[in-house]
Amino acid sequence: MSEETKSLNFIEHIIEEDLANGLPKDKLRFRFPPEPNGYLHIGHTKAIGISFGLGEAYNAPVNLRFDDTNPAKEEQEYVDAIKRDIKWLGYQWANELYSSDYFHTLYNWAIQLIKDGKAYVDSQSSQAMAEQKGTPTQPGVEGPYRNRSVEENLDLFERMKQGEFDEGSHILRAKIDMQHPNMLMRDPIMYRVLKKHHHRTGNEWCIYPMYDWTHGESDYIEQISHSLCSLEFKPHRELYDWFKEHVYGYASDALPMLPKQREFARLNLSYTIMSKRKLLKLVEEGHVSGWDDPRMPTISGLRRRGYTPNSIRQFIDKVGVAKRENVIDVSLLEFCIREDLNQTAPRVMAVLDPVKLVITNYPEDKEEWFDAENNPEDESAGSRKVPFSKELFIEREDFKEEASNKFFRLKLGGEVRLKNAYIIKAENVVKDANGNITEIHCTYSTDTEKKVKGTLHWVSIKHALKAEVREYDRLFVDEAPDSHQDKDFMAFINPNSLKIIEAFVEPSLANIKVGERFQFQRLGYFNVDDDSKPEHLVFNKTVGLRDSWAKQKPKPQQNQNKPQQPQQKRPAIEVIKQLGKKYTNLPEAKQEKSKAEILKLAEDVSYEDLQPLFNTAAKKVGTRIAVMISLSVLLKNGQERNEDINAFVQKALEDKNEILVAEAKAL
Repeated sequence: MSEETKSLNFIEHIIEEDLANGLPKDKLRFRFPPEPNGYLHIGHTKAIGISFGLGEAYNAPVNLRFDDTNPAKEEQEYVDAIKRDIKWLGYQWANELYSSDYFHTLYNWAIQLIKDGKAYVDSQSSQAMAEQKGTPTQPGVEGPYRNRSVEENLDLFERMKQGEFDEGSHILRAKIDMQHPNMLMRDPIMYRVLKKHHHRTGNEWCIYPMYDWTHGESDYIEQISHSLCSLEFKPHRELYDWFKEHVYGYASDALPMLPKQREFARLNLSYTIMSKRKLLKLVEEGHVSGWDDPRMPTISGLRRRGYTPNSIRQFIDKVGVAKRENVIDVSLLEFCIREDLNQTAPRVMAVLDPVKLVITNYPEDKEEWFDAENNPEDESAGSRKVPFSKELFIEREDFKEEASNKFFRLKLGGEVRLKNAYIIKAENVVKDANGNITEIHCTYSTDTEKKVKGTLHWVSIKHALKAEVREYDRLFVDEAPDSHQDKDFMAFINPNSLKIIEAFVEPSLANIKVGERFQFQRLGYFNVDDDSKPEHLVFNKTVGLRDSWAKQKPKPQQNQNKPQQPQQKRPAIEVIKQLGKKYTNLPEAKQEKSKAEILKLAEDVSYEDLQPLFNTAAKKVGTRIAVMISLSVLLKNGQERNEDINAFVQKALEDKNEILVAEAKAL
């Protein structure tokens, strides 16, 4: 890993530091721990990519562990779907494990905590306990059952396990500190009575452990070295450590390593929701056809829509690993699938909104088969034959009776090239009683060397295959549909997110298979849907050739009569980055001037602004110098050194650039 030219992210820095401090490399273990209460979505791919990516980088095992502690919401269907999605993404786990595998061990450890006076049975109502817990600014108060005797707690807990009590009548709580500033440490719940059938353990248990108790101890049992989770679990880290440090005394001989929890920013995507509960609501209320509806952000939905594993992995790589929450524009995901399919998808011709085109001087019974290149990006893709005849379909929007010189498609009196075939000239049109064009009459020329500006795709009518095409748009019309306090996210559902049309495709697609992907020339990328059959072809639109949403974003209106508003001041960190880009190309005098400006700007920069730039690529020396200069200001103003800062400085000291090394030595 140390030989990797790519800049390390902060998690990799942590691992490298642990290895340098004596952690044997063969003790590295990671895990991906989904709860089987729904399908995985695009947000999960970041966690999957981080854990399995580290496993690949360090040749370390990665466990797939299902945290199945809530039988009320978990199903085998979700387990199977999660496994299928991870395999499809191209990852392989070392062990398939379940938290339910550890129910007996967890129960025995809970007994031990009771005996040690670190856990007790509380018999209050949930409302009473909530009132006693306090608020983030007010300490909690101890409940009336907190000081029950060890004997009474053991008796009640055993009877809970035997099923004597109703749900909600008793819980087991850790005995920590009801006045702790972290509310999660105020005697958290460890077990509750839940008389539900479990998808693996059946009816063996009627008490189930809570997530915070189960998750960390499962990591410990599996001897996970680095427990990686999203940022919302950062407040839980203190509780994670409390639990593992207490059970360490019960099992340290057999389980010598304590896991280390570290958090990264989860993936948030515009025009998308990432809550499994809300996604389930869309399914249950019939707004989508299921978890694998191509409009859903689930991995199964993306797969059905035509996304590739490579495109998703490339997307995760571009997003990177950060410590701060941010929202990634969905257009980046769409860019990644375009880039991938441009290299791999065969080109074919299809017409989605057909109008008939008749070549009047082409022989009635004649047909020709022309060679058509399958993929200009891939020489090995070869070619295919496409049929040509007197009557064709073209796209209705590719013709206008009258148009300006900027319209490079077909117009009366104008000429265009038919892809892989002849040049045609529009002579006249036929219209119905309502004035709609039903036919375009053209003549063709055998002079294919003539220069014309427009090229149209087409299909021969007598050879064309009918196909159902499902055109998908974004499921929500709002960039952040679940961020509005006064509106439910359902209010932003796009009523036009699915359009079903009858199209015509070239005959080479007669024997296609479910999941195959194609570029419909000039239209976009499409794949064969699960519903497709030889007698009824069905295609899903994966993505257009260009970002059509970019054109729809409203532009600020200019009013000539209003005074010009002053431009918004650029953030200091952005100016510093700009100065850094040019730094190494400047003469010495101008470098000094830039440095003075950076030092001044750095007074308005926070550590959170600067830290993501620690991972700047090694070749961007100027930016790294600017970051180092800015860091000197933060350290002077009281910023404490941490492992990220030390790693950034150490890497700079090893660089060949003398200016960067000098700035690093100054720190």
